[in-house]
Amino acid sequence: MKQQLPVAIIGGGPVGLAAAAQLTKRQMPFVLFEQGTSIGASVLEWGHIQMFSPWEFNIDSAARELLTQSGWMAPPSEELPTGKQLFDDYLLPLSELLSFKPFIKTEARVIAIHRKGLDKMKTAGREEMPFEVVYESKHSINRLDASAVIDATGTWKTPNPIGASGNHAAREIECSSRIHYGIPALNGSHAERYLGKSVAVVGSGHSAIHAVLLLNGLRSQDPNTTIHWVLRKSTVADVFGGGELDGLPARGELGLRAAALVREGAVNIHTPFLIHSIEQDGEKLNLIGEGSAINAVNEIIAATGARPDFSFLRELRYEADSAIECVPRLAELIDPNLHSCGTVQPHGEAELRQREHNFYVVGGKSYGRAPTFLLATGYEQVRSVVAALAGDWDSAREIKLNLPETGVCSISRPKSALNVTQSSCCGTVNQNRIV
Repeated sequence: MKQQLPVAIIGGGPVGLAAAAQLTKRQMPFVLFEQGTSIGASVLEWGHIQMFSPWEFNIDSAARELLTQSGWMAPPSEELPTGKQLFDDYLLPLSELLSFKPFIKTEARVIAIHRKGLDKMKTAGREEMPFEVVYESKHSINRLDASAVIDATGTWKTPNPIGASGNHAAREIECSSRIHYGIPALNGSHAERYLGKSVAVVGSGHSAIHAVLLLNGLRSQDPNTTIHWVLRKSTVADVFGGGELDGLPARGELGLRAAALVREGAVNIHTPFLIHSIEQDGEKLNLIGEGSAINAVNEIIAATGARPDFSFLRELRYEADSAIECVPRLAELIDPNLHSCGTVQPHGEAELRQREHNFYVVGGKSYGRAPTFLLATGYEQVRSVVAALAGDWDSAREIKLNLPETGVCSISRPKSALNVTQSSCCGTVNQNRIV
């Protein structure tokens, strides 16, 4: 009876919809839960941002097949979509397919998943019991039995705080109305909020670089726009990435442009600066670090990454790496302490397998706090997982990845803030793996 139950997919982003496409292709029932008002709700929140990877790597193979059968025309493979274009030209048409639409629940927030009638301590007969998904929709609590669970919730809804310890800085929550987590639409709807203001960008990844560059665009409109870039790293030279060597040229270009701004003195660099607290100073904020401060800031942009939410999985036997909070077997492959490459060895169901039978964490959430996830990796993850759920173990074990080289590794070379010319240790990932 359990095998006749649907697979529960948690999260209606690109990877969750790819899982639905793979299940549809194999004629396996599913129900997809998305807490937003539409599928791709988180994607729409960064809809103004252009992606680093072109369309070639942003469309799942099974989804492409289903869409093509409906008469859909794929966007040019070499173009770089924005989040909004990803939604309009791919995610929305996919969700509207007749084989999809009846099985998608939006405004459905999953609050708990467990084995039906069992808590996580009970072992006897555990694998024979279906999962029970408890979700809130239209102010009521509902339940669904499922044969398997694919958690594709990502990390977007749980951004990291700006406190250097990984916890919120003192008074950070109180000042949240002056903090934007992520990249605001600085060349659009959010421009007036930051134009002519003193703005602190906190973070050292590509999101922070993107925010700094957009703020510099506002600075060209109003020279009173002041940019403070706050980093925990020892030097700003550590943030510029692979430059011309990056297999995703749009991302490599960001680092080169940011390096030029630093060279020109257009950005006030604060590094290393460890934020402990925020002080309210009239209409402005002071960022307090260890023995130093950044005073008279109007706004803060927290481009500090994100982390997974495990709260609704409490009664499942899941595992996460203690440091990165990723699927344990991925830790050595993606640990930012070891390297900065986005490339990762081919992996699928075997690496994603949890102690809880037929429960999988996939997509951005499978990477935990590591920032190097690419959609194409998530698509191959769910293809392998669905093959395993279908009992097609040969397909599940044959992992195929065709990704661009996505960054210059940090383990083997020094970096210069203004001259990123080192060779890569990553190499292009274009591999098959059969176990």
